Amino acid sequence: MRIMISGGGTGGHIYPALALVQELKNRYDDIEILYIGKEGSLEEELTSKEDISFKSLKIRGFYRRVTLQNFITVYEFVKAVFKAKKMIVSFKPDLIIGTGGYVSAPVLYAGSKRKIPTIIHEQNSIPGLTNKFLSRYVTKIAISFESSKPHFKADRVVLTGNPRAQIVKDRPYTKKEELGFDRNKKLIIFVCGSLGAKYVNDSIIKTIPTLIDHKDYEVLYITGKGHYDSVVKELSAYISNKRLHIKSFVYNLPDLYKVSSLIVCRAGATTLSEITAIGIPAILIPSPYVTANHQELNASDLVNNKAAMMITEPDLNSERLLVSINQLLEDTETLNKYRINSKKIGIPDSLDRFIALIESIRP
Repeated sequence: MRIMISGGGTGGHIYPALALVQELKNRYDDIEILYIGKEGSLEEELTSKEDISFKSLKIRGFYRRVTLQNFITVYEFVKAVFKAKKMIVSFKPDLIIGTGGYVSAPVLYAGSKRKIPTIIHEQNSIPGLTNKFLSRYVTKIAISFESSKPHFKADRVVLTGNPRAQIVKDRPYTKKEELGFDRNKKLIIFVCGSLGAKYVNDSIIKTIPTLIDHKDYEVLYITGKGHYDSVVKELSAYISNKRLHIKSFVYNLPDLYKVSSLIVCRAGATTLSEITAIGIPAILIPSPYVTANHQELNASDLVNNKAAMMITEPDLNSERLLVSINQLLEDTETLNKYRINSKKIGIPDSLDRFIALIESIRP
């Protein structure tokens, strides 16, 4: 079987694709995969590390306002469609999958015009521009949230969940002490995304001295690469405290999820799929700088199911954050309720569902 996959721009589009590639390679001996992304991008870097064949397209995203740049984008899109068609003719895929990001648009569009079975995966509650456009042409639409259904044609929609969820759930458990933490303390993880968020980081910094002064707490603070140096400088007086761990980025976050008592994070779709797959209590701080405010809508799904707490960025300050953390960690009943409800809305068999969808439409 030959499969072409395209998705990029952010980890939220790329990591589900990589999870799917890994599973396809595990299940099929005869599988051949070609990943299409943007040159010099995060997806090119990550596929290179995973030894996945990669080809690039030159394209940019649309602005939502009227601007001259959109005319250039249309021109680049048309050129990218022609280039994608050539890649398709050369590779001869049995199926094409898109996981979002504007680079996937010409690939899936070109594939649909050549009558090749196509699937798009929507990670968020509200679809982005690319998947809205592609939904008119593709064979099937895989969604991660029930609330996404009304945005697409019902006969094309399949609830699969996010492929990352099953990767996280199936990962072997690593003991807390083997990861460098005290097994007798409650581990609080702060994670603000791979690029960080300054206002959120500033609020977190102010809570740290009080949190690490608590004898039962231990803190892992993942700052994002852009803010690591400034955070270390701000907290230099506390660096020697064994209850504080500061990292710019971690590659084993799923292992850390499994030993944590509470996570404070953004509400990106992939993050939420991971924490609900294993039932991690969370305080969610949705990013307001995303399309159609989709992170707040993602977070609302968990909040409405009593699986997480949400603090919007305009309402965020260090005092409120500190009170919320203490309130949850000192209330065992609520914490356990969050764990149970989080697991209930998670889709831990997401890869199985996605593979079943592939099997249902492959030639």
